[in-house]
Amino acid sequence: MKTIIASDNNYICDIQAPCFQKLSEEETELVKSSKTQILFRKGDNLTKQGAFSSYALFMIKGLAKQYIEGEGNKNYNLRIIKPGEFIGLSTIFSNKRFNYSSVALIECQVFLVETEAINSICKQNGTFALNIMNRYVEQNANLYEKIQTVLYKQMNGRMAETLLYLDSLKSECNEIFQLLTRKDLADFAATSTESAVKLLKSFEKEDFITLNEKDTQLKNYEALKEISIRG
Repeated sequence: MKTIIASDNNYICDIQAPCFQKLSEEETELVKSSKTQILFRKGDNLTKQGAFSSYALFMIKGLAKQYIEGEGNKNYNLRIIKPGEFIGLSTIFSNKRFNYSSVALIECQVFLVETEAINSICKQNGTFALNIMNRYVEQNANLYEKIQTVLYKQMNGRMAETLLYLDSLKSECNEIFQLLTRKDLADFAATSTESAVKLLKSFEKEDFITLNEKDTQLKNYEALKEISIRG
């Protein structure tokens, strides 16, 4: 992890995301004065579940994995965080602790913005506040969908859903599967690594996918969608 200062070549002065373009000049200056630009290297934690925080994060460049930590080495992966997304919105609306952990899959550039500044702008700028609330609601909706998947779908359905989700990210990162281990896939599908490997080999045998070392190519989307739906 490294703090990027104004004299660095990769320093970014303005936040180009649409929601920040709705700010007044005074509000923009407040964000600028309360933000810190950080470079997270691959494997660095952006957030740590349960850790106290006085800021929310905004992804500028890179990809990160968001997950819930369980007992021992058991984790559950929630989503892939992409550029233009907020991390840790719960520190704005509820408690001051992160509800989940996130780790950089590749080098990430992130803005840390003080929650007090965001709260202040939300109170005086309804358009900005609505945008932040919509993002928070969207993230919560994703969490409820994940809970439903874990509760009601069998392992093959959860794995099919995982493969389809990750494949949908290839337009933004063609190497997405190569960035993830078999354990990562297992943690997305809420199963053990051993079961995940068996499921992947079974899908390959059925000619639904092709496994090439760490890469995974989907071949029969309709079959995988059917498995995902039926669970």
